[in-house]
Amino acid sequence: MKSCEATGKNIEQAIQNALLELKASREDVDIKILSEGGFLKKAKVLVSISEDALDKYERKEKLKQTLEEENDEDFAEKFVKTKIEKTKPTEKVEKIEEKAEEKTESVENFEEKKADEEKKNGEEKNEKIQRKFTAEEFINGVLDSLNTEGTIEKVEEDRVVKYCINGENLNDLIGHHGDCLLALSHIMSLVCKNENGKRVILDVENYRQKRQESLVALAKRIADKVSKSGRYYKLEPMEASERRIIHLALQDDDRVTTLSKGEEPRRYLIVFPKEYRD
Repeated sequence: MKSCEATGKNIEQAIQNALLELKASREDVDIKILSEGGFLKKAKVLVSISEDALDKYERKEKLKQTLEEENDEDFAEKFVKTKIEKTKPTEKVEKIEEKAEEKTESVENFEEKKADEEKKNGEEKNEKIQRKFTAEEFINGVLDSLNTEGTIEKVEEDRVVKYCINGENLNDLIGHHGDCLLALSHIMSLVCKNENGKRVILDVENYRQKRQESLVALAKRIADKVSKSGRYYKLEPMEASERRIIHLALQDDDRVTTLSKGEEPRRYLIVFPKEYRD
């Protein structure tokens, strides 16, 4: 079918009806208006396949007729086989695929080799980490880096071995309320060997003892203040060992009780009257 007459309530509908009948797209047809329609009268158009698109539709029509005529399994098998042959990769494509496979294998080998190297480097790094320093090596390294001189005193206690640095101008090693000292001591406990199963800790100019005495005195002053005012007292955030000193200092005081609140490293301690309920 090369052309079709169609009607509709308006010209546009008539054109669409003709396109459906021809099974053609609008850009492939020529349209001639036979009647614009009107009151109680339908529009009428003649739609024809364009000359430049005619060959395409003739091939479609021929294929349709062939499929209708050939209705056996041999034709279907032949048709499918032809499609498969057309879609088979050429020798050139096969070579490209072979190269791609080789490249993939090469990448996999490279990644495997890289993973082995990273594993080896990680093991070597772990070995270096596991080779811990002695406490003296660590302390001397800290002093050298700060270009500071000091003597080292070793004191063995029940559960720890304390190394105390003594000398002049060591305030930078202590820091505000001992924050630098505590940080260095924590690092030293990680990188230095335990001695006789005891943990090693660091002290500077006997700061830990002085700080403990200062905290005990502070705890007693706060207990007096809380007892007189009847109101709780909130201390600034402290390291766990310092909170423990205040807890122990006030555990036998019948006037007050203590409570730790908050999350590390901003955990703090509250002292409040015994009869107080939060």
